[in-house]
Amino acid sequence: MFPQQTMMNSNLMMQQQAQQQAQQQAQQQAQQQAQQQAQQQAQQQAQQQAQQQAQQQQAQQHQISQQPNQAQQTEKVDNISKVKGLVGPLRDALSTTIKTAAQLIQQNNLTDAGSKTVDHNNAAPRFDKHLEEFYSICDQIELNLKTAKLCLQQCSSSQTYLPIPVATSQQPPPETNALTYNQYLEVVKLQIGYAKDIHDTLICAAQNISPSE
Repeated sequence: MFPQQTMMNSNLMMQQQAQQQAQQQAQQQAQQQAQQQAQQQAQQQAQQQAQQQAQQQQAQQHQISQQPNQAQQTEKVDNISKVKGLVGPLRDALSTTIKTAAQLIQQNNLTDAGSKTVDHNNAAPRFDKHLEEFYSICDQIELNLKTAKLCLQQCSSSQTYLPIPVATSQQPPPETNALTYNQYLEVVKLQIGYAKDIHDTLICAAQNISPSE
């Protein structure tokens, strides 16, 4: 009996050990799977963060690339900026015109003195072309300055005759005493119609006056 019991006990112990080993292996496998899943999640998060950073960098670069374009657009609209941009070409055109005039005067002086013959193959510099370019830039500067002056006069007149602020957005203005843009357009139309009526009345009165009077 005793040998059989010892055999049974040993078998039970072996089975228990085998079960414990199987449980340990299962736990180890579960831990390994959990670690692998955690690593995969960490990698996915890192990839997502890298993609988000790349998108943010692209958006920032796009904004930076658009800023010079916006600045150029504002410069194109602003008359004073146009005048500032034309100062450099005006200086160059004036310098070229003076140099061309000096060369032509020197050539004519040498030709009149007889020390130099007229060379028809080499064309002389075009003084009229450079002078026309200089005056063209001057005209552009004058037009831009006149436009800027008219804008200032219109702004001053608007503040004088229509001191109520105008809301630039389509939403209702936050200020109670501010006009919406549609109301502002109606006011401007009324002012234009009133000025036209006065103009027509004065013209009719001038035409009705006889020369004898």
